[in-house]
Amino acid sequence: MNQSILEKYAKLLVDYCLDIKKGDKLYINSTTAGEPLVKEVYRAATQAGGIVEYHLSFSEETRIRMKYSVDTQLTHLPVLHAHAMEHFDAYLAIRAPHNLVENHGIDKSKMKLRSAALKTMSDHYFRRTADGSMVRSLCQYPTQASAQMAGMSLEEYSNFVFNACRLYDENPKASWLQVREDQQHIVDYLNKVDKLQYITNETDISFSVKDRIWINSDGRTNMPSGEVFTGPIEDSVNGTVYFNFPSVYSSRPVRGIKLEVKGGKVEKWTAEEGQELLNEVFEIPGARYFGEVAIGTNYNIQQATKNILFDEKIGGTIHMAVGQSYLQTGAKNQSAIHWDMITDMTQGGQIIADGKLIYENGKFLF
Repeated sequence: MNQSILEKYAKLLVDYCLDIKKGDKLYINSTTAGEPLVKEVYRAATQAGGIVEYHLSFSEETRIRMKYSVDTQLTHLPVLHAHAMEHFDAYLAIRAPHNLVENHGIDKSKMKLRSAALKTMSDHYFRRTADGSMVRSLCQYPTQASAQMAGMSLEEYSNFVFNACRLYDENPKASWLQVREDQQHIVDYLNKVDKLQYITNETDISFSVKDRIWINSDGRTNMPSGEVFTGPIEDSVNGTVYFNFPSVYSSRPVRGIKLEVKGGKVEKWTAEEGQELLNEVFEIPGARYFGEVAIGTNYNIQQATKNILFDEKIGGTIHMAVGQSYLQTGAKNQSAIHWDMITDMTQGGQIIADGKLIYENGKFLF
């Protein structure tokens, strides 16, 4: 991996995404495969005066825990991580998977027990990132596992990741500041809208966003980013939506998802592939309501890689997430899941705002 590009990546994460200052406590969560980027972030954050702690998961760590742990072990909270979610100033998650399917076949009852046990920690995370008391960012370190999932060589995938993050630009921070400026007029417009409607050949779905807050996702909380999003009024979503990009849950793809929605609730659901998994998801409390509606604006990303960090940002797409809302938008749905589903808008797709056409064929008209 090119050392200079990793130094540039780390500087962007520390100086722009997290804005680490002297005395800030930063917690990094990654895997041993992500060590090269963790090392550079550690260096950059320490030089900035930050106090850095980290956790690196090893290959098959979760699988071993789930296979051999009993209930008392599964309900034990990870001490450092739990403390960081309550007390640290910044959190960086660096995705660097060893094997994206290593957890397939794990006992579902154990997974549910572990998920329930971690809820308090998760609640702290959502509350503090919403009120601004903890800044966070999520990013990707290219590994062979992610490259294989994307159908690319590691070199191709690395170039894809770095280009999506604008790391080949002379000044990536300046480029993301320009993204922020370009997207702000979209957010300002949408913050005055009541009713939105997404339309494609197979989609006609409407919802209210009245008094909800649209977020300008400009690369600070996700790297890369490039989207604007909010949460719909929970009971206002009505119609049919078809998602033509693959949606991945627990590294398992579901294709051709079609949802029929009435009064905010998903009443019927089908998938061309992965119907059983879709059925499982909609058994999760809160999963049959939407926590997010969004529009992808990163035109440096033009292909799906089965990685939601990138796929939801594809320029010329919209996505909707079932489950947990982002509290900073004013939305209220609660769930253990937040699952984004994406559809292409470049082939005649339209967005109607309060009866006015504002978006067509993957582009805003204002």
